[in-house]
Amino acid sequence: MDIAKEIYHLNYSHRDEVSPGRAVQGPGWRNAQVFMRRRPQDCLSLLEIALVLNTMGCIHSLSCKPKVFRESIAVLDIKASIDSTPTSIDESSSVVLRYRTPHFRASAQVLVPPISGKDSWRVGWIQACNHMEFYNQYGDLGMSSWELPDLLSGKIPAISDSDGVNYPWYGNTTETCTVTGPTKRDTKFTVSMNDNFYPSVTWAVPVSASNVPMLTGIQRDQSFTTWLVAINLSSGDLVILHTIKWRMKLEIEVKPTLPLGQRAKLQEPFAQEQPRVLNKNEPVPPSALVKPNANDAQVLMWRPKNKPAVVVIPPKRR
Repeated sequence: MDIAKEIYHLNYSHRDEVSPGRAVQGPGWRNAQVFMRRRPQDCLSLLEIALVLNTMGCIHSLSCKPKVFRESIAVLDIKASIDSTPTSIDESSSVVLRYRTPHFRASAQVLVPPISGKDSWRVGWIQACNHMEFYNQYGDLGMSSWELPDLLSGKIPAISDSDGVNYPWYGNTTETCTVTGPTKRDTKFTVSMNDNFYPSVTWAVPVSASNVPMLTGIQRDQSFTTWLVAINLSSGDLVILHTIKWRMKLEIEVKPTLPLGQRAKLQEPFAQEQPRVLNKNEPVPPSALVKPNANDAQVLMWRPKNKPAVVVIPPKRR
């Protein structure tokens, strides 16, 4: 019998019943004593194998330790892209200009190992905005801007881009999947998400009673971090599986004196820079996991050229 077989024989062939607080003293223990009186090099081999098995959490138990389980969640495939179609412009309304950007899309195929206990793990997408510039220029009169005050001031490094209901998740349909133990087999699934902008910008100055078109340009530049994570719903333990960085940038030139339908023209870039799946994960900042999300925290400001700024639309809640 070689060393490995004797290890198995000692640990699994003689399973002694042990009362609480009592040491193992059955046949397996006696076999171990006999074995340890053998050659020193055999004893060393036994010790080395035992240490490996102990590290793997496999002596007297086939269930995985929490750390081993965390590290066993596997991403079989991950994809991230921004559609190649350019931003489209809609001038069908005499009140607002609308535009629709291409979609950012992310998907991942994930494999969760068997769960021995009653733990529940949710795997999915969390997204946060790291930077936002969103200006609507009205000639020499001034500009309106959507702003995130805490992000702009540097108070937080990022703000949640959750759907506003299922914090911290971006959404709760295709965006997440929950696996509840006990499970006997691996669980394989796909989680996916998409994001784009479809805002409305008034042709007239937003604080004016006049409906005269004065909009001359739109500039927007936003950056996001998107994490694929697994969260233990009981302990709150969070495992970052992948980190994606992406950016949406656009510029639209507007000539307000032209007839409706001929005023706006998309400027470069016509195609967006493609997202990056990072080789090294970035941590998720606390502000990306809690209220408020970006939609609720944003403020629309009117910034006239020679007068104090005015709040047009305050944040929905703090």
